[in-house]
Amino acid sequence: MTEVTALPPVVDEETWRRELAALRVRGKAATRELDAIAAQRRRLPMVELPEYTLVGRDGPVRLADIFEGRSQLIVYNHMWFEGKEWHCPGCTGFTAQFTRLEFLEPYDARFVIVTQGPIDEALAYKEKVGNRMEWFSTADSPFGTDMDAPPGGGFAMNVFLRDGDKVYRTWHTNGRGTEQLTHTFSLIDVLPWGRQEEWQDSPAGWPQGGTGEGWEGSKDIARLYGPAVV
Repeated sequence: MTEVTALPPVVDEETWRRELAALRVRGKAATRELDAIAAQRRRLPMVELPEYTLVGRDGPVRLADIFEGRSQLIVYNHMWFEGKEWHCPGCTGFTAQFTRLEFLEPYDARFVIVTQGPIDEALAYKEKVGNRMEWFSTADSPFGTDMDAPPGGGFAMNVFLRDGDKVYRTWHTNGRGTEQLTHTFSLIDVLPWGRQEEWQDSPAGWPQGGTGEGWEGSKDIARLYGPAVV
């Protein structure tokens, strides 16, 4: 990060509250827009999927059975680097935050990870980095490619709806579209200096570095959350 050479201006409380109120107007407008986007998402059409078989901890499993009786399923396609010890730090860090997912149960939903890695390697990696989610492998299935996360490709989020044995794809995003599903950036963005990345619009003198410079790497996640942690 670059050295801090400036600070926010200091004003009286009345001025501060006035500026805060003006910003809150924009924030409330953004909230209403997000509500409208969510409403449109609930009205999206869906596409019926063929039957896919993935591999889980206990062996082959149909996509329809990954729902475990629920009607809705969220899948994070975790990037996998074939032949490497450490995998995508962004994916590793993103999924590390989901340690308690029971809140989805009243909503008839489940959230799991799918990766292109062989299941034995995927489960070993899950253990090494202390990940709490359920993992499945699509190494022997076209599922990952069909869901826009092919071998050697990027990450993705997909949502599915099940009606009996039929599974439908209802929503997809990738890239920065996943930010709305994490609390990390939301917390960092309210800090005075924000993410401190060079692409962001910040006042002169604010600390700024390369994109992702402040992110924890895969080794850091393993150190913080892996089996060696008591």
